[in-house]
Amino acid sequence: MFVATALLYPCVLAALCLGAGLLVDRASGRFLPAPLLPCVGAAALIALSQLSTYVAFVAPATPYLMVGAALAGFALAWGRVRTLALRTRQHLWLPAAGLLAYLIALAPVLGAGRPSFSSYMTLADSAVHMLGADYLLRHGQDYAHLDLRNSYGQFVHNYYSYSYPSGADTLLGGSAFLLGLPLIWTFQPFCAFILATAAGPAWWIARRVGLERALAALAALTAVVPALVYAYALFGSIKELTALSMILTLGCLAVAHRSWLARGPARALPFVLVLAAGVSALGIAFGAWALVPVLVLAVVLVGRMRAGSLSGRRPLALIGAGALVLLIAAWPTWTHTSAAVTIATDIANTGNGGNLRVPLRASQVLGVWLGGSYKLAPSGANLALTDALIAITLFAAILGAVHLLRRHAWALAGWLALMLLAWLVVTRLVTTWANAKTLVLTSPAVLLLAWTGVAGLKGLPGRAGTVRPRRSSRSRASSLTPTPALSSTSTRTRRSQARRRSPIAQVAAALLALAIAGGVLVSDAMQYHTSDLAPTARYEELASVNSRFAGRGPTLFTDFDEYAMYELRDLDVGGPDFAYPPSALAASAGGYGQPVALDRASPIALRAYPLIVTRRDPAASRPPAAYDLLWQGSYYQVWGRRPGVPAASVHVALSGSPARQCARIAAVARGVVRDGERLVAAQAPALVRISLAHAAHPRRWGHALRGTLHEGGQAGEREGLVMSTPGGLYAGFALPTSGRWDVWIQGQIMPAVKLGVDGHQIASIAGQLDGNSLVPNTVPPVAVRLAAGVHRISVTRSGGFSLAPGDGGAAVLDAIFLAPAGTDPRGPLREVAPADWPSLCGRSYQWIEVTRE
Repeated sequence: MFVATALLYPCVLAALCLGAGLLVDRASGRFLPAPLLPCVGAAALIALSQLSTYVAFVAPATPYLMVGAALAGFALAWGRVRTLALRTRQHLWLPAAGLLAYLIALAPVLGAGRPSFSSYMTLADSAVHMLGADYLLRHGQDYAHLDLRNSYGQFVHNYYSYSYPSGADTLLGGSAFLLGLPLIWTFQPFCAFILATAAGPAWWIARRVGLERALAALAALTAVVPALVYAYALFGSIKELTALSMILTLGCLAVAHRSWLARGPARALPFVLVLAAGVSALGIAFGAWALVPVLVLAVVLVGRMRAGSLSGRRPLALIGAGALVLLIAAWPTWTHTSAAVTIATDIANTGNGGNLRVPLRASQVLGVWLGGSYKLAPSGANLALTDALIAITLFAAILGAVHLLRRHAWALAGWLALMLLAWLVVTRLVTTWANAKTLVLTSPAVLLLAWTGVAGLKGLPGRAGTVRPRRSSRSRASSLTPTPALSSTSTRTRRSQARRRSPIAQVAAALLALAIAGGVLVSDAMQYHTSDLAPTARYEELASVNSRFAGRGPTLFTDFDEYAMYELRDLDVGGPDFAYPPSALAASAGGYGQPVALDRASPIALRAYPLIVTRRDPAASRPPAAYDLLWQGSYYQVWGRRPGVPAASVHVALSGSPARQCARIAAVARGVVRDGERLVAAQAPALVRISLAHAAHPRRWGHALRGTLHEGGQAGEREGLVMSTPGGLYAGFALPTSGRWDVWIQGQIMPAVKLGVDGHQIASIAGQLDGNSLVPNTVPPVAVRLAAGVHRISVTRSGGFSLAPGDGGAAVLDAIFLAPAGTDPRGPLREVAPADWPSLCGRSYQWIEVTRE
């Protein structure tokens, strides 16, 4: 699966995008440069998949329509395909930049060597995109049959039936379905690929400003993976990554306006398709970024008309044809324009900061952030170095602006200036969450401007040097090839001029390039080192549950993990602690992200759920007596309701000492008034708990305060021991009997920690994370044979540097306890007549019910 998703899938996706790009190029007059073909092809496939999923019965054919478009492109442009293949062998810098961008964006998954997705627990929006991509490819935009009583139906309906942007989702779904791959494992490779396609237009701009091929590749690489963009790539911000690629492509087409703007409506097809793809991927909010190249083109058209080189009919024909294609290509968005505007307005004005407790800093747009998290400011020496690198990058950007003005590169200068202006204007109009997205979309343009400064510094002549001549208008307009200004100069002349360049300027340019590239790549490496990865084995087990019990829902899911809606998509999942809980069972959780307590659920409401999926945890309360255990894995248990069993008339949770529980049992028994009713009690398992409060551990290990989780953050108090640095925890415990015992660990553990008993290592635990830091994550048990008496347990985090992803992050330990191996999760249940309630006293129970025979 890892090879298929991380290596094969991006190759297939690249072929689809390249073929579709060639088809658009052929239809528009064969003028697109090679660096723009994948982006334009992705835009065309987004438009195609949006239209095919708009018609419900056509939606399942979307993957085959995408293949057809790609094959048509290769067939119609086979001559150019061979030319591109030959040029690729000769000039490897462009594909190298794209490949490196993909590898960097997917580095945590590649480093782990297993299918996964990164920055797990940072933001669960990717769960919505997986769910939506799957639904749209299977059912299209048909929402009439959804069950809105459960979380699955509510999520799909509340997002996608109200024009939530789905352009990237349909491209993801169509390409993954083509290979039959799970969306949960192709999601991160897709995000890495779509970001890597942006290296093409970034490289084209870098070559346009005069950077040589190697430096242009380095500039393109760092421009598409600046620190903030990389952070959003890690947690799968699929909409913004797709929009970013489209924004850079629109910028290239605006700068290269001489090759298509006044040469017939057909040549506007690439520009309009990319514009439509941006709208489909990001929604109406993309208009702020689309306005930038449109204004550049408008100025060019007005200038030509005033100069008399262009009649009024051509612009009208161009605008009319473009508007028609834009209307068709983004038709699903335009048909729900009011809803799309509402979504964009809500996002812009929301007071919910998402996963941001404080607004991001404007300086993060410069691509450097030497900290493990984009949400937190660097500290100590890293802060001083970050400020220094930011200042250097800003200086380079100023040099770049001067260089563009000296070269009279008005179109490129205008596009970059308007990008910065759009950022400043939008920032003043939106709140924290949308402002962060604005910084992400602006950062590549700022980095390209900084690299333009490197080009300007590198091209400064020495004392005996001469100023490089500009190309004639005919030369500049003749091609879209991304060559520097002196491409028409002979090789001998270029070498002569290179020798006459100022040596000091050459050294300064090299140092400036090193600072920019080094700042960006080191920032990315630090985020890689602290990234969290989704637990592969746990989600594969959920997928097996879906296959085993498909169609037997609705299913109550008691763990907080909204990715389960995708993995259990055939079970109509309801999560009481999800953002959209089943209304009848919302009270069984304390709110969004809080633990689910089935004891608080109404027995009548539970009758609607034939299945209950719970985490495997002997310390948790088992479901009501009407449910039997159907299946158990390493992580989950599936409970099924026995057909025809009536709901309990009373269900009371029990806690405290046996004496206190006895009084509660007596009260329940006295309330039984109907004949034929029985008392059923679930006996609590015998657990040996280890006190973390009295355990020995490094003093620098602090406690994380946790509590109520909101969609944008958390507050309140629940402590977890943060194993932030190397060290060990040691605690003693006593066992009442000899035999095999299961050691249970609860916590969020990404870096490897070693578990030992009596000085012997019994397990190494890593990558064990849950969907929510507020609900204890229960690691599968570790079996060990122990004698009765006193023992000593240890949990240690090793020191030393490791290249493993997430090794620089923290491990949080919530609880440790032991249970006899093979503890029966189905009971034991004790059933007695109401009059015999005293026989229940003297033991500990989880709950007591009143049931009918």
